[in-house]
Amino acid sequence: MPITAPSVAARTDAAARLAGLATPPGALGRLGDAAVWVAACQGQVPPLPLDDVRLVIFAGDHGVAAHGVSAFPPAITGAMVRTFLAGQAGVSALARAHGVAVRVLDISVDEDFEDLDTVRRKALTAHKVRRGSGAIHLEDALTPAQTRAALAAGATVALEEIAAGAGMLISGDMGIGNTTPASALVAAGLGLPAAEVVGRGTGVDDAALVGKTALVEAALKRAGDRTSDPVETLTALGSADLAAATGYLLTAAEQGVPVLLDGLMSVACALTADRIVPGAAAWFAAGHRSTEPAQSLALDKLGLEPLLDLGLRLGEGSGAVAAVPVLRSAVALLRDVALLSELGI
Repeated sequence: MPITAPSVAARTDAAARLAGLATPPGALGRLGDAAVWVAACQGQVPPLPLDDVRLVIFAGDHGVAAHGVSAFPPAITGAMVRTFLAGQAGVSALARAHGVAVRVLDISVDEDFEDLDTVRRKALTAHKVRRGSGAIHLEDALTPAQTRAALAAGATVALEEIAAGAGMLISGDMGIGNTTPASALVAAGLGLPAAEVVGRGTGVDDAALVGKTALVEAALKRAGDRTSDPVETLTALGSADLAAATGYLLTAAEQGVPVLLDGLMSVACALTADRIVPGAAAWFAAGHRSTEPAQSLALDKLGLEPLLDLGLRLGEGSGAVAAVPVLRSAVALLRDVALLSELGI
């Protein structure tokens, strides 16, 4: 589906309103820019408050986790999914503080969660594509059919959240080893070698970083010229959870719903979505700058400047959720500050 850009007329009107506020010219800095973007996405000036913000966490395991790319074992993925369900993760605390709804989905976790009650298990696994994804330096992450299924799952979830009233979406992630395929997606999308994109992820040491870089370079070489096609890139180098997140972001853009991006995984999927349908990135804003070099490189390509730079590398959607109050502040300023014309000035 072609993507319609945010409203040019609303952007123009919002910029004019910003210039007419009873504040010194340029005094609101990037808050003013953010408010204009929200207004353009909504097609309304002044913009509506961002009352209904929804985060979906896409969880999955990755075959590369068995090859020394993470400081933590793969079993942590399932444990963290249970922590999200219990509302006790880092992002859970932030979401409660800032009024953001959280939904977690098992897209490709390497277990079946049989300990959960039937209702919670069914909701968690409703869009499951497979158990784990392939080790990308040795094999494709997915089959083509699984890639299509994951993209469709993400699209369905986005439509569900929008139908439930979401005015803004956030994509979160959970999966040990996930910075490795995400870095590979960025390297493929930007045509860069592994050495320029690979970071420490969960905090691996120097030796593990060297091994992780070599693994991503081997994966890129194995994929070959398939990296020129973004969907084939997901099949060769991604994972089911990253493909689902890509479908989620792409559908949000197609539906004209703004998205606040999180860290590397979210931004790698945003880059891929914009490769699939150019113009998707106009509907994305960057919540924060992570410590991963691939995220900054992809943000530069997308033309996005993060709202926050706090040295975060938690994932989960946490950096984007932390930035929600900044966007709400921006909207409040454009909505509620008096105009100079109303003061007779």
